[in-house]
Amino acid sequence: MLIDCHVHLDSYTNEEVSEILERGRRVGVGFVISAGTTLESTRRSLELSEAFPDFFSGVGIHPMDILEPFDDSTYLALKDMALSTDKVLVISETGLDFMEGTPDRAMQYTAFRQQIRLGRELGLPVVFHSRESHAEVFRVLREERVYEVGGVMHYFQGTMEDAQHVMDMGLYVSLARPLLRLPHLQEVAGKLPLESIVLETDSAPQPFKPKRENWTEPRYTRIIAEKLADLQGRDVEEVVQATTANMRKLLGNGWNVVEKYLPATS
Repeated sequence: MLIDCHVHLDSYTNEEVSEILERGRRVGVGFVISAGTTLESTRRSLELSEAFPDFFSGVGIHPMDILEPFDDSTYLALKDMALSTDKVLVISETGLDFMEGTPDRAMQYTAFRQQIRLGRELGLPVVFHSRESHAEVFRVLREERVYEVGGVMHYFQGTMEDAQHVMDMGLYVSLARPLLRLPHLQEVAGKLPLESIVLETDSAPQPFKPKRENWTEPRYTRIIAEKLADLQGRDVEEVVQATTANMRKLLGNGWNVVEKYLPATS
C-alpha cells in the first residue's frame, strides 16, 4: 500500500475528490492525508475526511496564510478541530517561509511555535514547510522539542546536509514530484536511508496546466516510488513497503485509527 502523506484537496468538490481518490486506489494508494492551510481549509479537510474512509486530515495554518496574529483563539480553534474527529492524524501544514513578499516573520515564528506546541499537547506529528528558511526551521523544531512527537519535512528539495538535520531529530524526509526532475535531489535521494523517507504529491488544483490529466494527484505517488526505487537500485515494492512502514511508525497510535477505517491495512 502507498500512502500520500500530504495533499491539498479541500478546494475540490466531493465528486471530484471521489474521482481523484479512485484514480489513486487503482495504482495502490491506500489513503491520503490532507493538510490545512487556514482555519477554513482545515474545516473543509475535516468534512472530506468524514465523507471518505481513505481520506485523513491534518490541522494547521500555512506560513503563507498567517495574515493576522496567531493568538489563543486560533490555537483553541485548531485544537477543537483536532479533537472533533479521530481522523486527524497530524499537525499540517505549518512552518516558515522567507520568500520575498511573505507574511510578517514575527507572526510566522509565533504560529510555527504554537502549532508545534499543539502537536506536543495532542501527541500528533508535525508536518512542516520550509522555504528559504531551513536553518531557522531546524532551530525552532529543536527548541520546541518536535522530536517528542515526530514529524515530516514536506516537499523536500534540500541538500544531504539538510536531510541529515531532519534525520538527526528523528524526523522524516518527504519526497514528491520534484524527485522526477531535479538532478541534485535525485543524487540526495539515492543516498538517503530508506527508513527515513515518506512519500507525497502535494496535490492541489493546477489550472495553469492546460490539460487536466496532467494535474498532480495522489496517483503520482506510484511514479515517485518507482523513481526512488530506480535511484536506490531497489525493487519498487520494497520502497512501497518501507515508506508505508515509516508512516506507521510516524503515526504511532494514529495507525490504529487508520486500521479502524481501512481494515485491509491490518
